[in-house]
Amino acid sequence: MAGKTLFDKIWDAHVVNEIPDGPSVLFIDKHLVHEVTSPQAFAGIDARGIKVFRPERTVATPDHNIPTVDQHLSIKDELSRFQVNKLTENCEKHGVTLYGLNHPFQGIVHVIGPELGITQPGMTMVCGDSHTSTHGAFGSVAFGIGTSEVEMVLATQCILQPKPKRMRINVEGELGKGVSAKDIILYIIAKISASGGTGYFIEFAGSAIRNLSMEGRMTVCNMSIESGARGGLIAPDDITFEYIKGREFAPEGDDFDKAVKKWKELYTEDDAVFDKEINYDAADIAPMITYGTNPGMGAKISEHIPAESEVEPGNLASYKKSLKYMGFEAGSAIAGNPVDYIFVGSCTNGRIEDLREVANFVKGRKKADSVTAWIVPGSKQVEKQANEEGITQILEEAGFKLRQPGCSACLAMNDDKIPAGKLAVATSNRNFEGRQGPGARTMLASPLTAAAAAITGVITDPSTLIN
Repeated sequence: MAGKTLFDKIWDAHVVNEIPDGPSVLFIDKHLVHEVTSPQAFAGIDARGIKVFRPERTVATPDHNIPTVDQHLSIKDELSRFQVNKLTENCEKHGVTLYGLNHPFQGIVHVIGPELGITQPGMTMVCGDSHTSTHGAFGSVAFGIGTSEVEMVLATQCILQPKPKRMRINVEGELGKGVSAKDIILYIIAKISASGGTGYFIEFAGSAIRNLSMEGRMTVCNMSIESGARGGLIAPDDITFEYIKGREFAPEGDDFDKAVKKWKELYTEDDAVFDKEINYDAADIAPMITYGTNPGMGAKISEHIPAESEVEPGNLASYKKSLKYMGFEAGSAIAGNPVDYIFVGSCTNGRIEDLREVANFVKGRKKADSVTAWIVPGSKQVEKQANEEGITQILEEAGFKLRQPGCSACLAMNDDKIPAGKLAVATSNRNFEGRQGPGARTMLASPLTAAAAAITGVITDPSTLIN
């Protein structure tokens, strides 16, 4: 009998029941909730006259449509204010832990889970948010769910879920100058397409993945779903254990040692078989950017937008439509396009390491006058660290301003919208039409590439500016 994959080990350990020729009943260790996908779910359990089954396994925070300025004031937008107030009300009623606005632990749900030590290897984790896959960086099975499923988990601590197929993507070798985790995942999605992972849970492996920091691993897993996959995960190792140690809700002392012993069992066995396996050479990855309207439409900044002859016939209509929306010409150079906005933040790249990278790059330089820059920390803790480490000061000297934590311009549910027709280089995860505001044009890239665009005023390969 073949060995087990990391995914199988975690999934199988959480199956409560199997429905013949149907989904599994899966136990959920941690349920994360925010203000957008939870009101209807709480209303559903209230209508049935039941309570949250395991409130101690649920953690809540507002993030999607909160403002990123003047958070001490009442939220101006009526719907946003209603949703945030409703979350507070629901959590109080059901005894759910809430890190509300201005709480020192508040932040984007997928940033606070890891930084507080809530996210741990071997867990099953869900949230009414597609980028829950972020937590897979710790060797957990984490995925987004719909509002009716949020209600199911609140009511039962379980979920009905068909078991996905298994894929492994290996990235071997050393990354080049100016190449980061964001470039790895944009490269992979450009190769396999925005639907290449459909039906799979992806394990990311290989030396280039193992050499990433936890924050880099989170970026990779965060965007695994942009390939259509159900989620992504990475086997935990010493880098993982070191990251978790000493965090607010991490095990302590002997309990931590016992946990690590258990976590060390979480790996794919040598004779395990995947439904699909793909290999990439890290040396082929360069600073990447998207040019179209899905995350699979990406290319190396040093290259050109594909000519029509380079596009598969079946994709030609959507390719033409996306270029028309973006205002780009087939076969034209990517570098040199003027940029109006840059956005550094989101659950993909709003962590302290991302802000450090931007600060290191812009130190001693000045932002181009033509660029509006939004630097948005992923949490109150990231904001605090940025202030303590002098990052805020470096950014301000270069002409940038740090905003307050939240999802911000990632999805334009708040006031941080890119105006129609303007071009933004964003470190977020989606570049769909209107994602950052009606008519906004979005190019996804790494924090380093966003910083380079802010300094030069145009799309620039950051490796050309690194000494």
